[in-house]
Amino acid sequence: MQREFPGTGLAVQAYLHRTADDLERLAVLKPKLRLVKGAYREPPSVAVQKKSQVDENYAKLAATLLDGRFFPAIATHDLAMLDHARAVIRERKIPTDKYEFQMIYGIRRDLQAQIRGQGHALRIYVPFGTEWCPYFMRRLSERPANCAFVIRNLLAESFRSHPQPAGDRRDAR
Repeated sequence: MQREFPGTGLAVQAYLHRTADDLERLAVLKPKLRLVKGAYREPPSVAVQKKSQVDENYAKLAATLLDGRFFPAIATHDLAMLDHARAVIRERKIPTDKYEFQMIYGIRRDLQAQIRGQGHALRIYVPFGTEWCPYFMRRLSERPANCAFVIRNLLAESFRSHPQPAGDRRDAR
């Protein structure tokens, strides 16, 4: 596929036990890889079950993807994971044309603007086609945390997008 369609990439899921091994097998191809946390309900034999363990593995895999053997697409809205990736990029002095961030259209536009404002490449992910609604509903139903994620991020964006009254310092950064 890569020879015929050079822009083709793969998505790898941080919550799968096998992903670190998959990266080693794929490295020889120098592929474009999209790192996501993983949203499907998999058994413990296949996937990590605790969010803290998924986050820990995501951070390790992001660092691996940023080692020069891949074209990484860091796909997350998680501020801690974004901060980790940006720190690795800074430490390793990785040029901005050697990676990109990816986020879902309409979710945390404040973070999207921040990432672009810092000079990072950002690709916006938009589910489309006739089956986008069933796809979206499946993603929400597969894991209860997905519903909380959407609601939390919509609320976070709503509160950040409105000017704060004078003297309100709750979110001053």
